Amino acid sequence: MPFPKEIMKNRSIACLQLAVLLALSSAASLAAAQYAWVDASGNKQFSDMPPPPSVPRKNILKEPGAKPAEPIARTADKADTNQSRSPPPDAPMTTAERNADFQKRKMEQTEKDQKAADAAKLAANKTANCEKARSYARSLDDGIRIVTTDKDGERSTMSDEQRVVEMRNVKKITSDCP
Repeated sequence: MPFPKEIMKNRSIACLQLAVLLALSSAASLAAAQYAWVDASGNKQFSDMPPPPSVPRKNILKEPGAKPAEPIARTADKADTNQSRSPPPDAPMTTAERNADFQKRKMEQTEKDQKAADAAKLAANKTANCEKARSYARSLDDGIRIVTTDKDGERSTMSDEQRVVEMRNVKKITSDCP
């Protein structure tokens, strides 16, 4: 029994699709067979032809048939084992490194805030002490009698000589005030 025309048409479309698929897969394998290297001026070069003989083996980044898990530059030079195993400077930071960096910045900010708070507290104390010293200086200048208490708890009136000495001490204190 002959095939209907629709079945023949579908079969030819399927064959055409298969041919296109095969052509694309062969083109993809050809594209994968590329070389990559760093030239003398530091630029990356890509080609389906091998690099010129003047390019050192360590500068070849990719070549057909090389294992993708192990870069060619590392297999060519085993002398690099003496170098430290730190990641390159432009490599992205790991989560642990980002966390440590964040904690460091947070601690530095906390210390900075604490120093600012301490400085503000010292400034407020100095301002309050200066105001008390100025008030005491006004009392000494007024000439009113000032009663003091000695270490035994006895009260005595300040003499004029004591008042002059106290005025000198208060002026020294207020000279540092803002």
